[in-house]
Amino acid sequence: MSDDEAAIEDAKRALRRRLRSERAERGPGWSAERSAQLTANLERLTTELGARTVSAYLSTPDEPDTRGYLAWAAEQGIRVLLPVIRPDGLLDWAEHDGTETIEATLGMPEPTSDALPPTELESVDLMLIPATAAGRDGSRLGGGRGFFDKTIAAMRECPPVYAVVHDEELFDSVPHAGYDQPVDGVVTPSGIHPLATRS
Repeated sequence: MSDDEAAIEDAKRALRRRLRSERAERGPGWSAERSAQLTANLERLTTELGARTVSAYLSTPDEPDTRGYLAWAAEQGIRVLLPVIRPDGLLDWAEHDGTETIEATLGMPEPTSDALPPTELESVDLMLIPATAAGRDGSRLGGGRGFFDKTIAAMRECPPVYAVVHDEELFDSVPHAGYDQPVDGVVTPSGIHPLATRS
């Protein structure tokens, strides 16, 4: 790793620590209070794109709350694929059926429905992915494991990808390296921020 790459990784770790601490200090009530606004924006984005199959995720208590959106998608008959962490550090996918469990290693909520192969993701019209922070330049700071960067990089054709963050976590840019996959937009409780940065 070069000095420049090491500096980027240090900056990513420092920002990730600060924002995680801020999320913990605010507590889950912060996300719950903004859930309705975020849900409305996710619904609007899905409707505007005409998406009938989406990939999303089960949020943790400190993350922007995705469960209202997942309930709406189920009511609309929209197929939702949720990530399941594999032992090799990659992602499988499972259909959202209203069930969930806590993944043992990282403590992430996961569906309990049968896992589908990674290629199933090729059918989605919209990807909603978690982030610790995002930039208006399309940069995204993930959780540090690279799950979604690897997934997006491996896709033959990628649909629009939107990161979901709190308003306070949207910056002009966040530290990113060449292997970090950019996003097409960001959704926060206050609005939809299309970026048109990915080719």
